[in-house]
Amino acid sequence: VMVDCSHANSSKIHTRQKIVASSIASQLSSSDRATSNSIFGVMVESHIHEGNQPFTPGKDDKKALKYGVSITDACLGWQDSLQLLEELAQGVRTRRKMKKHKIEE
Repeated sequence: VMVDCSHANSSKIHTRQKIVASSIASQLSSSDRATSNSIFGVMVESHIHEGNQPFTPGKDDKKALKYGVSITDACLGWQDSLQLLEELAQGVRTRRKMKKHKIEE
């Protein structure tokens, strides 16, 4: 399963992606192998800066856009994205350790 941290899973509130990712990290490190092994990826709305900005081609001035801010869905900023990814990575490391111990037993 690939889990979308955004959209319906976060009620389209971009900051809730961190809560969704935390839940995924817990599931990755779960001793329930069926749950842990069924997750193979995540999708996250992420950009350099948090949020989004309106832009309609042909209507809005491109020069007024803020660098690094999404013009589509609201995104997590870089620092929140790094924290989210580190939490997910820890979940994966825990899952790998559990798999390794199962193989050695």
